[in-house]
Amino acid sequence: MAGEFSGKTVVVTGATGALGGAIVAKLIGEGATCHLPTGHGSLPEDFPFLSHARARPAFNVDLGDRASVDAFYAGVPDLWASIHAAGAFAMSPAGEPGATDVFAAMIEANATTAFNCCLAAARAMTGSRIPGRIVNITARPGLDPRKGAGMSAYAASKAAVAAITVALSEELKGDGILVNAVAPSTLDTQANRKAMPTADFSKWVSLEAAAEAIVHLASPRNTSVSGALVPIYGRA
Repeated sequence: MAGEFSGKTVVVTGATGALGGAIVAKLIGEGATCHLPTGHGSLPEDFPFLSHARARPAFNVDLGDRASVDAFYAGVPDLWASIHAAGAFAMSPAGEPGATDVFAAMIEANATTAFNCCLAAARAMTGSRIPGRIVNITARPGLDPRKGAGMSAYAASKAAVAAITVALSEELKGDGILVNAVAPSTLDTQANRKAMPTADFSKWVSLEAAAEAIVHLASPRNTSVSGALVPIYGRA
C-alpha cells in the first residue's frame, strides 16, 4: 500500500545524524523520495539508506553558504517538504575562554543553516506553485532559555531558529507554505547516553517520537498548522 508521501520529494538535512536518520527512515517508509545534502564527499558506509532507490544524496553542500544551498535546491524537482535537522551542540559556560567563538559556531551551525535552507526551499516551492511544508528543529532551551544555563550560545542559536520559523510562517502564508518547528528536550541517542550515563533515559524523547511529530508537520495531513513551535519534552 502506498504511503502518504508516495510521489513526493522531501529534503532532509542532517540525515546522517541520529534524528535525521530517524526522519529519513519514516519518510522512506511512507514512500517519499529523500534528497540528502551532506558537506562531505560521501555518506558513511553504515548509513542505512546508502543504496536505497529513493535516497538521493548530494555531496559537498555547505549549508552555511547561501550560494551552495541555492545551487542544491535548484536541482531538487517538485519539492514538497524541507526538513532541517542539521545542527550542532556545545556547552558554553559563561566566562570560559572561547565563549564568543562557540557562540559564532552555534549560530552558524544551527541558525544560519536553517535560515539558508528555509529561503531556498520557499523559493523552490513558490516557483513550482507547490503549497509545501518547511519544518525546522529548535530545542527546549530555544523556547525556555532558563534551560540553557551553561549552554547559552546553543540556546541563543535555537531561539533564533524559533524566531525564523514564526516570522517566515507569517511571510509565506500567502503562498500556502506551512512553516513549523519542533522543540525536543534531550533525545535518547547513543551519544547522549554515553555523555550522560547516570541519567534516567526513560524520561528522554525517543527518536521515533520526534520523527513522528516532524513528519506529521511535513505531511499532506497537515493542512493548516503553521507558525507552531511544538514542544516534545517526554517526561523530563
